[in-house]
Amino acid sequence: MDFAYTEEQKFFQKVVADMVEKVVEPKAEALDESDDFDHDLFREVGGLGYYGLRYPEDVGGMDVDTQTFAIFIEEMAHGSFGFATAAMMQCLMGTHFLHRFGSEDIIERLFKPAIRGEKISCIAFTEETSGSDITGTRTIAKQDGDEWILNGKKMWITNGPIADFVTVLATTDPALKTKGLNFFLVEKGMEGFTYGQVLHKLGARGTVTGEIIFNDVRLPADHLLGEEVNKGMEYMQEVLEEIRLMTAALALGLARAALEDAREYARVREAFGKVIGKYQLIRSKFGECWTEFEAAKLLVQKVAWMIQNKIPCGNEAAMAKMFATEMCLKAVDEATRIYGGNAFAQEYPVQRYFRDARFLLYGGGTHEVLKNFLGSRYIGRL
Repeated sequence: MDFAYTEEQKFFQKVVADMVEKVVEPKAEALDESDDFDHDLFREVGGLGYYGLRYPEDVGGMDVDTQTFAIFIEEMAHGSFGFATAAMMQCLMGTHFLHRFGSEDIIERLFKPAIRGEKISCIAFTEETSGSDITGTRTIAKQDGDEWILNGKKMWITNGPIADFVTVLATTDPALKTKGLNFFLVEKGMEGFTYGQVLHKLGARGTVTGEIIFNDVRLPADHLLGEEVNKGMEYMQEVLEEIRLMTAALALGLARAALEDAREYARVREAFGKVIGKYQLIRSKFGECWTEFEAAKLLVQKVAWMIQNKIPCGNEAAMAKMFATEMCLKAVDEATRIYGGNAFAQEYPVQRYFRDARFLLYGGGTHEVLKNFLGSRYIGRL
């Protein structure tokens, strides 16, 4: 086994880390405070080609391996977690089904501009009655000749209120549960497609999250993103492992930022006549969190390797998402304890890390759902 990055991956990591340090990180505090989407920053990062990392060169992408893509997500989260979530949406969920099933017209008009950062994408899963349980999907798609008519409402949609186009999960019949699911493309400006409330979040700020509404939206036949009707669940399974992996990569980047920040603080903050980094209880916090970080990193690397080699890894991807998130939650909590009372002041970024980490609990499946899933897989059929 070889756990080392290749020379190309090492170079890529350095290039991305330098870009994040110069371009993204200086705006992190302002993005958090304003909770506004920075269109200029979004276009700048897109102009460097990063939104096309996982796509083939013949459509304008870079065609990198899964581990290299995870490196990008981790480095972005290290600089600004909020902006990283918007970037991940653009790189992965928001554009995946267009590339997979889009017509030539859709690829040219929407997909290619999106991976250049010229158009904003998103995916819409969540509803008031469905989150991790997608069988609760109530957005309905009815076929009418060569067209589809879409009705429903989606909540908690990252990039939703500012998106130029949306990949929407809908059902042809709620009674069919997962067997009735499909993905549809909805474009900004289509009659009946409107934006609802914008949600003001505790963390992951700087990316706009909110409600989108479909009221008799008519879609042409090629806006069904799939080769067959009612295959949406099958198509989602193809990318779910990668979504969970990249959520784990977000956790790595955020945890690393918090621990590095706390380490610098522990080196200079004095209490009872010496810097707090000399106290055993402070050192033990770093010892535990560093160990758990490295364990999470190894799990991320393994899942990335499995995906790259087309090895089914539903269990491992769920583990990576869950373990890396819990590791991150502990790391940011311990960082606030190392800062003491100063962690409660907005002048220090550690409070932002603490808030941002909560976002990781929900994307890619809640941990209650993932634990139940993993437990049932381990026990087997009873």
